[in-house]
Amino acid sequence: MSDTNRRPPSGAATLRADKTAAIAEAVLDELAEHGYGRLSMEAVAKRAGVGKSALYRRWPSKQRMVIAVVSELSVALVEEPDTGSLRGDVLAALHAVADWLTHPRFSRILPDLIAEAQRDEELFQALARCVGEPRRARAIGMLDRAAERGELPQDLDRELALDLLGGLVYWRVSARGAALEPGYFERAADMALRALGARPHGE
Repeated sequence: MSDTNRRPPSGAATLRADKTAAIAEAVLDELAEHGYGRLSMEAVAKRAGVGKSALYRRWPSKQRMVIAVVSELSVALVEEPDTGSLRGDVLAALHAVADWLTHPRFSRILPDLIAEAQRDEELFQALARCVGEPRRARAIGMLDRAAERGELPQDLDRELALDLLGGLVYWRVSARGAALEPGYFERAADMALRALGARPHGE
């Protein structure tokens, strides 16, 4: 498990991958069951079956540990769709966001982390830097390819477009707790395309 905010600790090459994986699983379980505020290094170490020193050899603090674990799995879940059409890519992207938000663990972890981040500026910045920004960076390629094909304007506000696409699913799933009924993704994709001023490839 890497920590992008600091250099690897001395002796990092000797850290056992199986222990790191066990710790990561323990972090996710503790977050899902007890939340960020009640998570402790002691509880994670006990659940992982390791000494607390094994955690500190990898990360200097609870926050660094949580961010490293959550960001590695969250970013790995992002796929950069390339179906050959903007509508196909948007549909794939919406499904991917929904899969992330309804993930058995993340559906419990993310709302808690977001709430905690509203009270903790350092945590907010760390989540944005290590989770939000890498996920968005992967998604921008989808918009760039659509612009190259002529399906989107070259001067499209890409940041606003990503807010729109992510918000269509986030608001429904996490904020409203509403069901993603059959046909929702198709309707959402078509509305997004209209909002983005998209046109069919080749026009």
